[in-house]
Amino acid sequence: MLENQKVNIKIKLASLWASVTFCYLYGDYFELYTPDKVNSLISGDNILDSPTTLLIASIILAIPSVMVAASIFLKPKINRLLNILFGALFTIMMIFIGIASTNEWYLFYVVLAFLESSITALIVWNAWKWPKEKTIF
Repeated sequence: MLENQKVNIKIKLASLWASVTFCYLYGDYFELYTPDKVNSLISGDNILDSPTTLLIASIILAIPSVMVAASIFLKPKINRLLNILFGALFTIMMIFIGIASTNEWYLFYVVLAFLESSITALIVWNAWKWPKEKTIF
């Protein structure tokens, strides 16, 4: 029989953040293959059409990447709080993006949004259930 090692909560959270980050990257990459996307990038007629929106998008998408390392290195109390906060925020964001992606060319977004919101919900769940220290008297 194979032994099933218990995985440290910090490793679980970091791996979930890494997984969701890959999904975000693939979604943005696949979007390049949708009709007129490349033309809108060349013309500047797209959602990231200003330095401000590009900065905001960069900050938002940096959070999951940074949470990979933060989940390993932060102390439990702040770690748990940030995982619950950002996990919930990204779950809600992806649910709305999935609902808004009704065009047949964006069905891949619906699939990825479902997967991403499921992963970030798992982040919230695992952080919420963070194991307590055992006290010995």
